[in-house]
This record gives sequence, structure tokens and C-alpha cells, in this order.
Amino acid sequence: MKHNNSIYHKIKTLQELLPVVDFWKNAGDTIVFTNGCFDILHLGHVDYLSKAADKGTKFIVGVNSDSSIKLLGKGSNRPLQNQKSRATVISALSFVDNVILFEEETPLKLISSLLPDILVKGGDYIVEEIVGYKEVTENGGKVELIDFVPGYSTTAIENKILQG
Repeated sequence: MKHNNSIYHKIKTLQELLPVVDFWKNAGDTIVFTNGCFDILHLGHVDYLSKAADKGTKFIVGVNSDSSIKLLGKGSNRPLQNQKSRATVISALSFVDNVILFEEETPLKLISSLLPDILVKGGDYIVEEIVGYKEVTENGGKVELIDFVPGYSTTAIENKILQG
């Protein structure tokens, strides 16, 4: 398969992803899930995502759709890149197995449907308050935090660009 095809092949709908996840679970894989906007991929994202991927054998990244980002109130300029661009860049990472876009403000529907073994979020969260905590832990999974690389955020990069 050509590299370009393999990148786009990783982006799936929930209906496409569910049988894949079932197959992985039956094969004994450990499914890891995280989510985010990933508007401008930077060192902080790559560090976080690679550490999340290391927690299991299969790694799924939920990417907020354009309309979902608007619901989060990240600013009138966001998203800076459209959802196809953001999903494609994330899927190009070799350690990402699949990418799924979601329209809702939170990925609760995805998490409840996929029931990953490990749900990962950034270190600025409180574990018990993470969306999907209840669903994952009640299914025998766990929720883990990963510290961010200090000084790297999309908002900081956006502000630096705007300040010229």
C-alpha cells in the first residue's frame, strides 16, 4: 500500500472502527484512546501522543470536528486548520493506528462505544473528572494522565504568530 493510501486508510467512521476494535480485543490487544483538537501539530502533541501510544498495542485518536471546536469556545480563529487536515496529519504518525472525527463537544459517545482499555488525557485533568472515566473504569479499563511538555501549546503558537 502506498504511504498516502495508508494515511487515509487510518481515518474511520465509528461504524468502520467498531469491528476493527472488536477484532483487536479478541486478538488480545490493549486499546488506548485519547482525543483533542490538534490544530497545529507541535512537539508537545507528538510527545503526548507517542507516550499515550506506548501504553498499549493499538492507539486510536479522536479528533474534534470543526463544529466541535467551535462548541469548545477556543476563540474565533479556531480551528486554524480544517478537520480533514488535522485528521490526516494525526493519521500520518506511525504510532497512530486509527483516527476518528467526532462532532460532539466531548468524545463520550465514542468512548462508550469503543470502551478502550486505557483512556489517556493530559496532566492538567483530574482523573475522576475526565469524560469517559466512569464508562472505561466500569468496563475494567483505566484512565491515565500524561504530563505536557512545558511551553508548547497551540494557543501559545497562535499568539506568537499574531504578535508577529
